[in-house]
Amino acid sequence: MQGKANLAPESTAERTALWRALHVEIDAAPHVFEDRVGLRLLAPGAEWRRRPDMDPDFTKTFRASMVARARFVEDLVIEQADRGVAQYVILGAGLDTFAQRRTDVACRMRIFEVDQPAPQEWKRQRLTALGYGIPEWLRFVPVDFEAGGSVWQALAEAGFDAKQSAIIASTGVSMYLTKEATLATFRQVAALAPGSTLAMTFMLPLYLMPPDVRLQLGQALEGARASGTPFISLFAPEEIMAMARSAGFQDVRHVPPSALAQRYFTNRKDGLQLSSAEEFLVATT
Repeated sequence: MQGKANLAPESTAERTALWRALHVEIDAAPHVFEDRVGLRLLAPGAEWRRRPDMDPDFTKTFRASMVARARFVEDLVIEQADRGVAQYVILGAGLDTFAQRRTDVACRMRIFEVDQPAPQEWKRQRLTALGYGIPEWLRFVPVDFEAGGSVWQALAEAGFDAKQSAIIASTGVSMYLTKEATLATFRQVAALAPGSTLAMTFMLPLYLMPPDVRLQLGQALEGARASGTPFISLFAPEEIMAMARSAGFQDVRHVPPSALAQRYFTNRKDGLQLSSAEEFLVATT
């Protein structure tokens, strides 16, 4: 059993949360996404902005992409909640803070945060220590993937009702999974109640990326491999859409970075623009 001394957030979740905070602190208003709660949870100390991975210029497109994808998912969740969807599942929740920032929407839903046990226990402790608490409608769903834990069994035990429609979000996860695991997720979600929605990010193969992004992502691939978390699966849009259709979804659409850029970055004066490496698949039952 993992001791408390080893509890900590995943490094990728930590970096994402800090990039969100950095967007609010150094990028011009209007902000695409406002989230300082993750920064509060981490409490990284006064020097956090001096970290190499927080360099304002080097991280510009990365943080833009992180806030764009977070905003897109949040807009989608709010839209679905207004239509009466009352279950929201976050696969690989990390330092997601929807439940703390948007209590006006979250309190009308049941939020299921799925993550590895140790980082999730750390998050639970930090939320309690900071006074946010764990409301009844927020369900933490720890799943030990290394031990073969089942996401859907754990969700059912946490009160998820497969007979009721839901919105499922999975961002920044698919590249670490085998294509078989992604297809299994598609089949599980496609079997949920009519009106359910899956929003998933995926990463393009290098050959489909512009030359400038290709170099940057190549460095990211090497870094991920060196850190022991290699990117396993990259998808062409046509491939992942075909997989989703074969799994049984009624409607499947591809949302490219250009659509997010038009939606969230038009008329900005600071030149902030997102990377074109990551794309969205939105599929409904």
